[in-house]
Amino acid sequence: MSKHRLIKNLLTSLLYNDKIINLTKKALIYFPKFEEKLRIISYRLKRTNLSFVEPLNRDNIEIFVVDDSTKTTDKQLLFDVSELALRDVHTGIQRVIKSLYTELDRQSLGRFNLRAVHADNVGNIRYVNNFFIDMPTNTPTTVNTIGEIVKIVPGDIFFSADLYMHFPFRTLQSMRLQGLIVIWTIHDLFGLTIPDMLPESYCLAFGDWYKGVIHTADRLVCVSKTVADEVNSKLITENQLNTSEISIGWFHHGANLAVRKHFTEINNDDKAFLHTIKSQPVLLMVGTLEPRKGHIQALESLEILWDNNVRVNLVFIGKGGWRSHNLIRKLRHHPQRNKQLFWLENASDSLLIELYKQSSALLAASFAEGFGLPLIEAAYYGLPIIARDIPIFHEVAGEYAYYFPNTNSSDLAESIQHWLELDAQGNAPQSKGMPYLTWEQSTQQLLKVILEDNWYTTYQPDKVETTNKSDSTA
Repeated sequence: MSKHRLIKNLLTSLLYNDKIINLTKKALIYFPKFEEKLRIISYRLKRTNLSFVEPLNRDNIEIFVVDDSTKTTDKQLLFDVSELALRDVHTGIQRVIKSLYTELDRQSLGRFNLRAVHADNVGNIRYVNNFFIDMPTNTPTTVNTIGEIVKIVPGDIFFSADLYMHFPFRTLQSMRLQGLIVIWTIHDLFGLTIPDMLPESYCLAFGDWYKGVIHTADRLVCVSKTVADEVNSKLITENQLNTSEISIGWFHHGANLAVRKHFTEINNDDKAFLHTIKSQPVLLMVGTLEPRKGHIQALESLEILWDNNVRVNLVFIGKGGWRSHNLIRKLRHHPQRNKQLFWLENASDSLLIELYKQSSALLAASFAEGFGLPLIEAAYYGLPIIARDIPIFHEVAGEYAYYFPNTNSSDLAESIQHWLELDAQGNAPQSKGMPYLTWEQSTQQLLKVILEDNWYTTYQPDKVETTNKSDSTA
C-alpha cells in the first residue's frame, strides 16, 4: 500500500470514528468557537481527501429511457439509510426515516421490492441486509450491515429521506446512466437560507450536499408545500441550467401519537414538578435549543411580562443544540429559574404527554421550520397553539392557532398578553379538530407522489418556468 493511500485511510478512520468525535465534543464543550473551527477543518479535510463527496456536474447528461421489455419485471425501491446506518442520534429526520421505512415495509408496493441501502466510506452504495426497525424501542436493527454492492435494472428507484452529507453522488450519477430513477427528499433549506443561525461547518456541508442533490435528482419530494415552493423558487432564481427537468412534489409528516398512551406513569419528581407549575398559566416550548427555534426571543418576551407582574410560566423541553451555549448559561443562572422559568433537558415521553395535557398553550416561536410536528402533537392533546406568523405554521395549523407577528420581543410579549386575555374570556383559538396524518397515511401520500406521478410542479431549466399539475398531493 502506498504512503499516500495509507495516510488517506488513517485520516478517513479518524474523521469518521464516533468515539473520537464524541470525546472531542466533550473536551470542547466549553469552547464553542474553537469547536466550530475544528468542525470546519474536519469537513474541509473530508472534502479534500475523499473525492467521492464532490458533487458531479450534470452537463450534457442524457436521461436513460426505460426499454419496454423491462417495464413488467419487478423493480427495487432502494431506501437510503446511509446516516442512520452509521449512527442513530434520534434527530427529527431520523424519526421520519424510521417511520417511513416501517410503513413501507408493511404496505404493498406493487411491482417494487423494498431494499435498504447505504453508502460506505469508499464511495460504494451497498444493500443493508436484514434491516428493520425495532418498534418497542424505535431503533434500527441489522443482522448483517455489510451487504453486496447494489445492482440495478432500468426503472429501479433510489429514494432518500436521509441527510448523509458525504454521499457519493458520483457513484449515484453513474447508476442513473444505467436507468436508475433518483428521488431525494428535502426537509428544509436552512443551510442556505438562514446561515447566520447555523454553524458555518453545517452550512458548508449542506451547500455541497444540496448541489449534489440537484445535480443527480430526477425528482424531489419535500416535507411540506411551503418547502416545495421554496425549492422551486430557488431553482428558478438560480436558474440551474446544468440540470435536466426536475419534478417536485410534497407530502406531510405523520404522527402515531396514540402509541404514546402505552408509556409508563410519570415518577414522583415529575408529579411534583407538574404540581409546582399548575398555579398559573404555562407556555410550553418543545424542541432542541438552537437559534432558529426562537427560545431567546421567547425568553425576552416573558421577561417583559414578568417585569410587569404577569403571572405565567415558561417551560422549555429539549436538549441544548447548535450555538446554544449563551442561552444555556443564561437559563442556568436566571433569577426566575425554577420559579417561572423551567428547562427540562431530558424529559421523558410520559412527562411530555402530561405537559401537553396540562399546559395552557404551546408556544411555537421558530423563525423557520420544515414542518412543525409539535403543533400536531399539541392538537392531538387539545393544547391551544400560539404560533409565529410564518407560512409553514399556517400550512400545518390553519385556523386552529393564534398567530403572533414575526417581529420582535416586545410584539411577542404583547401578543402573549392578548392571548392570555382571550383565553381567560374563553375566546382563544382552539386546536381541537386540527387535521393531521398518521404515518400510514403519510406514507400513502408519499407513494401517491413517487409511484403514481402525482407531482406538484416541474422545474424546467431551459424555460426557467414551472408547469403546475396539482394544488395538492392529498
